[in-house]
Amino acid sequence: MDVTDSTVPADPGLSAVTSERRQLINLAYRLLGSLADAEDVVQETYARWYAMSPERRAAVESPGGWLTRVASRVCLDLLGSARARRERYVGEWIPEPVPDHTEWADGRGGGATADPADPADRVTLDESVNMAFLVVLESMTPAERVAFILHDVFRYSFAEVAEIVGRSQGACRQLASSARRRVRASHAAVAPTPAARRARLVRDFKQAWEAKDIEALIGLLDPDALGLADGGGRVNASPPTGGGERIARMLIALTGAASDLVLLERTVNGEPGLVVQQGGATTTVIAFDFAGDRIKGFWAVRNPEKLRPWGVC
Repeated sequence: MDVTDSTVPADPGLSAVTSERRQLINLAYRLLGSLADAEDVVQETYARWYAMSPERRAAVESPGGWLTRVASRVCLDLLGSARARRERYVGEWIPEPVPDHTEWADGRGGGATADPADPADRVTLDESVNMAFLVVLESMTPAERVAFILHDVFRYSFAEVAEIVGRSQGACRQLASSARRRVRASHAAVAPTPAARRARLVRDFKQAWEAKDIEALIGLLDPDALGLADGGGRVNASPPTGGGERIARMLIALTGAASDLVLLERTVNGEPGLVVQQGGATTTVIAFDFAGDRIKGFWAVRNPEKLRPWGVC
């Protein structure tokens, strides 16, 4: 049937349902750390909505609440299987980086039907999506992660969280509390780095890397800095590298092996980061972790499947 046919009665609740798409993308990305998986979750959630009869849909008092509950439960199931998948993942698994809303590449993203050029598919960038935060989330159990994100980030009541997670309100409070302790522990004894200083550190890092100034790089990196790279077994990725001097020497060696690299300052998950291009295509997206006046470490995502919003060929 032609959906443009004027004889087809309009669904009065359609706009209310479709307007939830961005909220669902934002929720699923924070829960899964993967834009591609988030898009699949949202697609599955809408499929379940439209699989119901019109009468059952009309009986839903809050379509947005229904969609959120279903999407959260799908994510909870996926988180359980994701651990097994990531154990089989080749090399380091790093959450999928997302660009600033002004920097999405044209074309399709990781999902089967979603288009990152659509504002509804863009992730809202705040402190709950910076790479350091997402990495801490990876250390949580699926139930901890869902309870914490739903309550502390999206402000759902513990009664609502309990219904989604399938546990008591008291148990959900404990899950969220345990998750908060993990977050606090990850930032223990680390002086916060002001936003302007973070941007300056990344700019100085870029300039030192371009100039092959190893001493400047060492000075910018914490002596115990850690560098992780995610190639997913599809492209070469250096193994975990620790120590500021060792990382600096590795970076200089990389530029020596590929003289046509172009470094661009970009916003990565809401924080200052770098994009590495070669031949006009994005090959690496780098997110940074900061401690005081130094770079504590970085995550370099090279897996092409995770770089589609960035214009990877």
